[in-house]
Amino acid sequence: MLEMTREAFEELVSQALDQIPPDLTRVMDNVAVFVEDEPTADDPELLGLYEGTPLTERGEWYAGVLPDRITIYMGPTLRFCETPEDVVHEVAVTVIHEVAHHFGIEDARLHELGWG
Repeated sequence: MLEMTREAFEELVSQALDQIPPDLTRVMDNVAVFVEDEPTADDPELLGLYEGTPLTERGEWYAGVLPDRITIYMGPTLRFCETPEDVVHEVAVTVIHEVAHHFGIEDARLHELGWG
């Protein structure tokens, strides 16, 4: 397994978020991004997770709710990757993938687009 400090991994997540075009980041709404060491035991290989209500499903009822949550998991990512360059790439793919869920894009479409 590759070794990386939490600070370095968080910086990669930040850099991946910076790659999102400004036109898209401007319309992201009520979403927070977190880094955690490990996912739950029932899905130990999970690299990232989006929890919330996608923008495409929000209606008049959507007010006063907690922010959507995007979580990027450090442990599985470092176990999955073979080189530091792989980590940079995989973090970027995972961040884009989870942000796409915030915009209502489903897994099948993300796989078609190469962000699966």
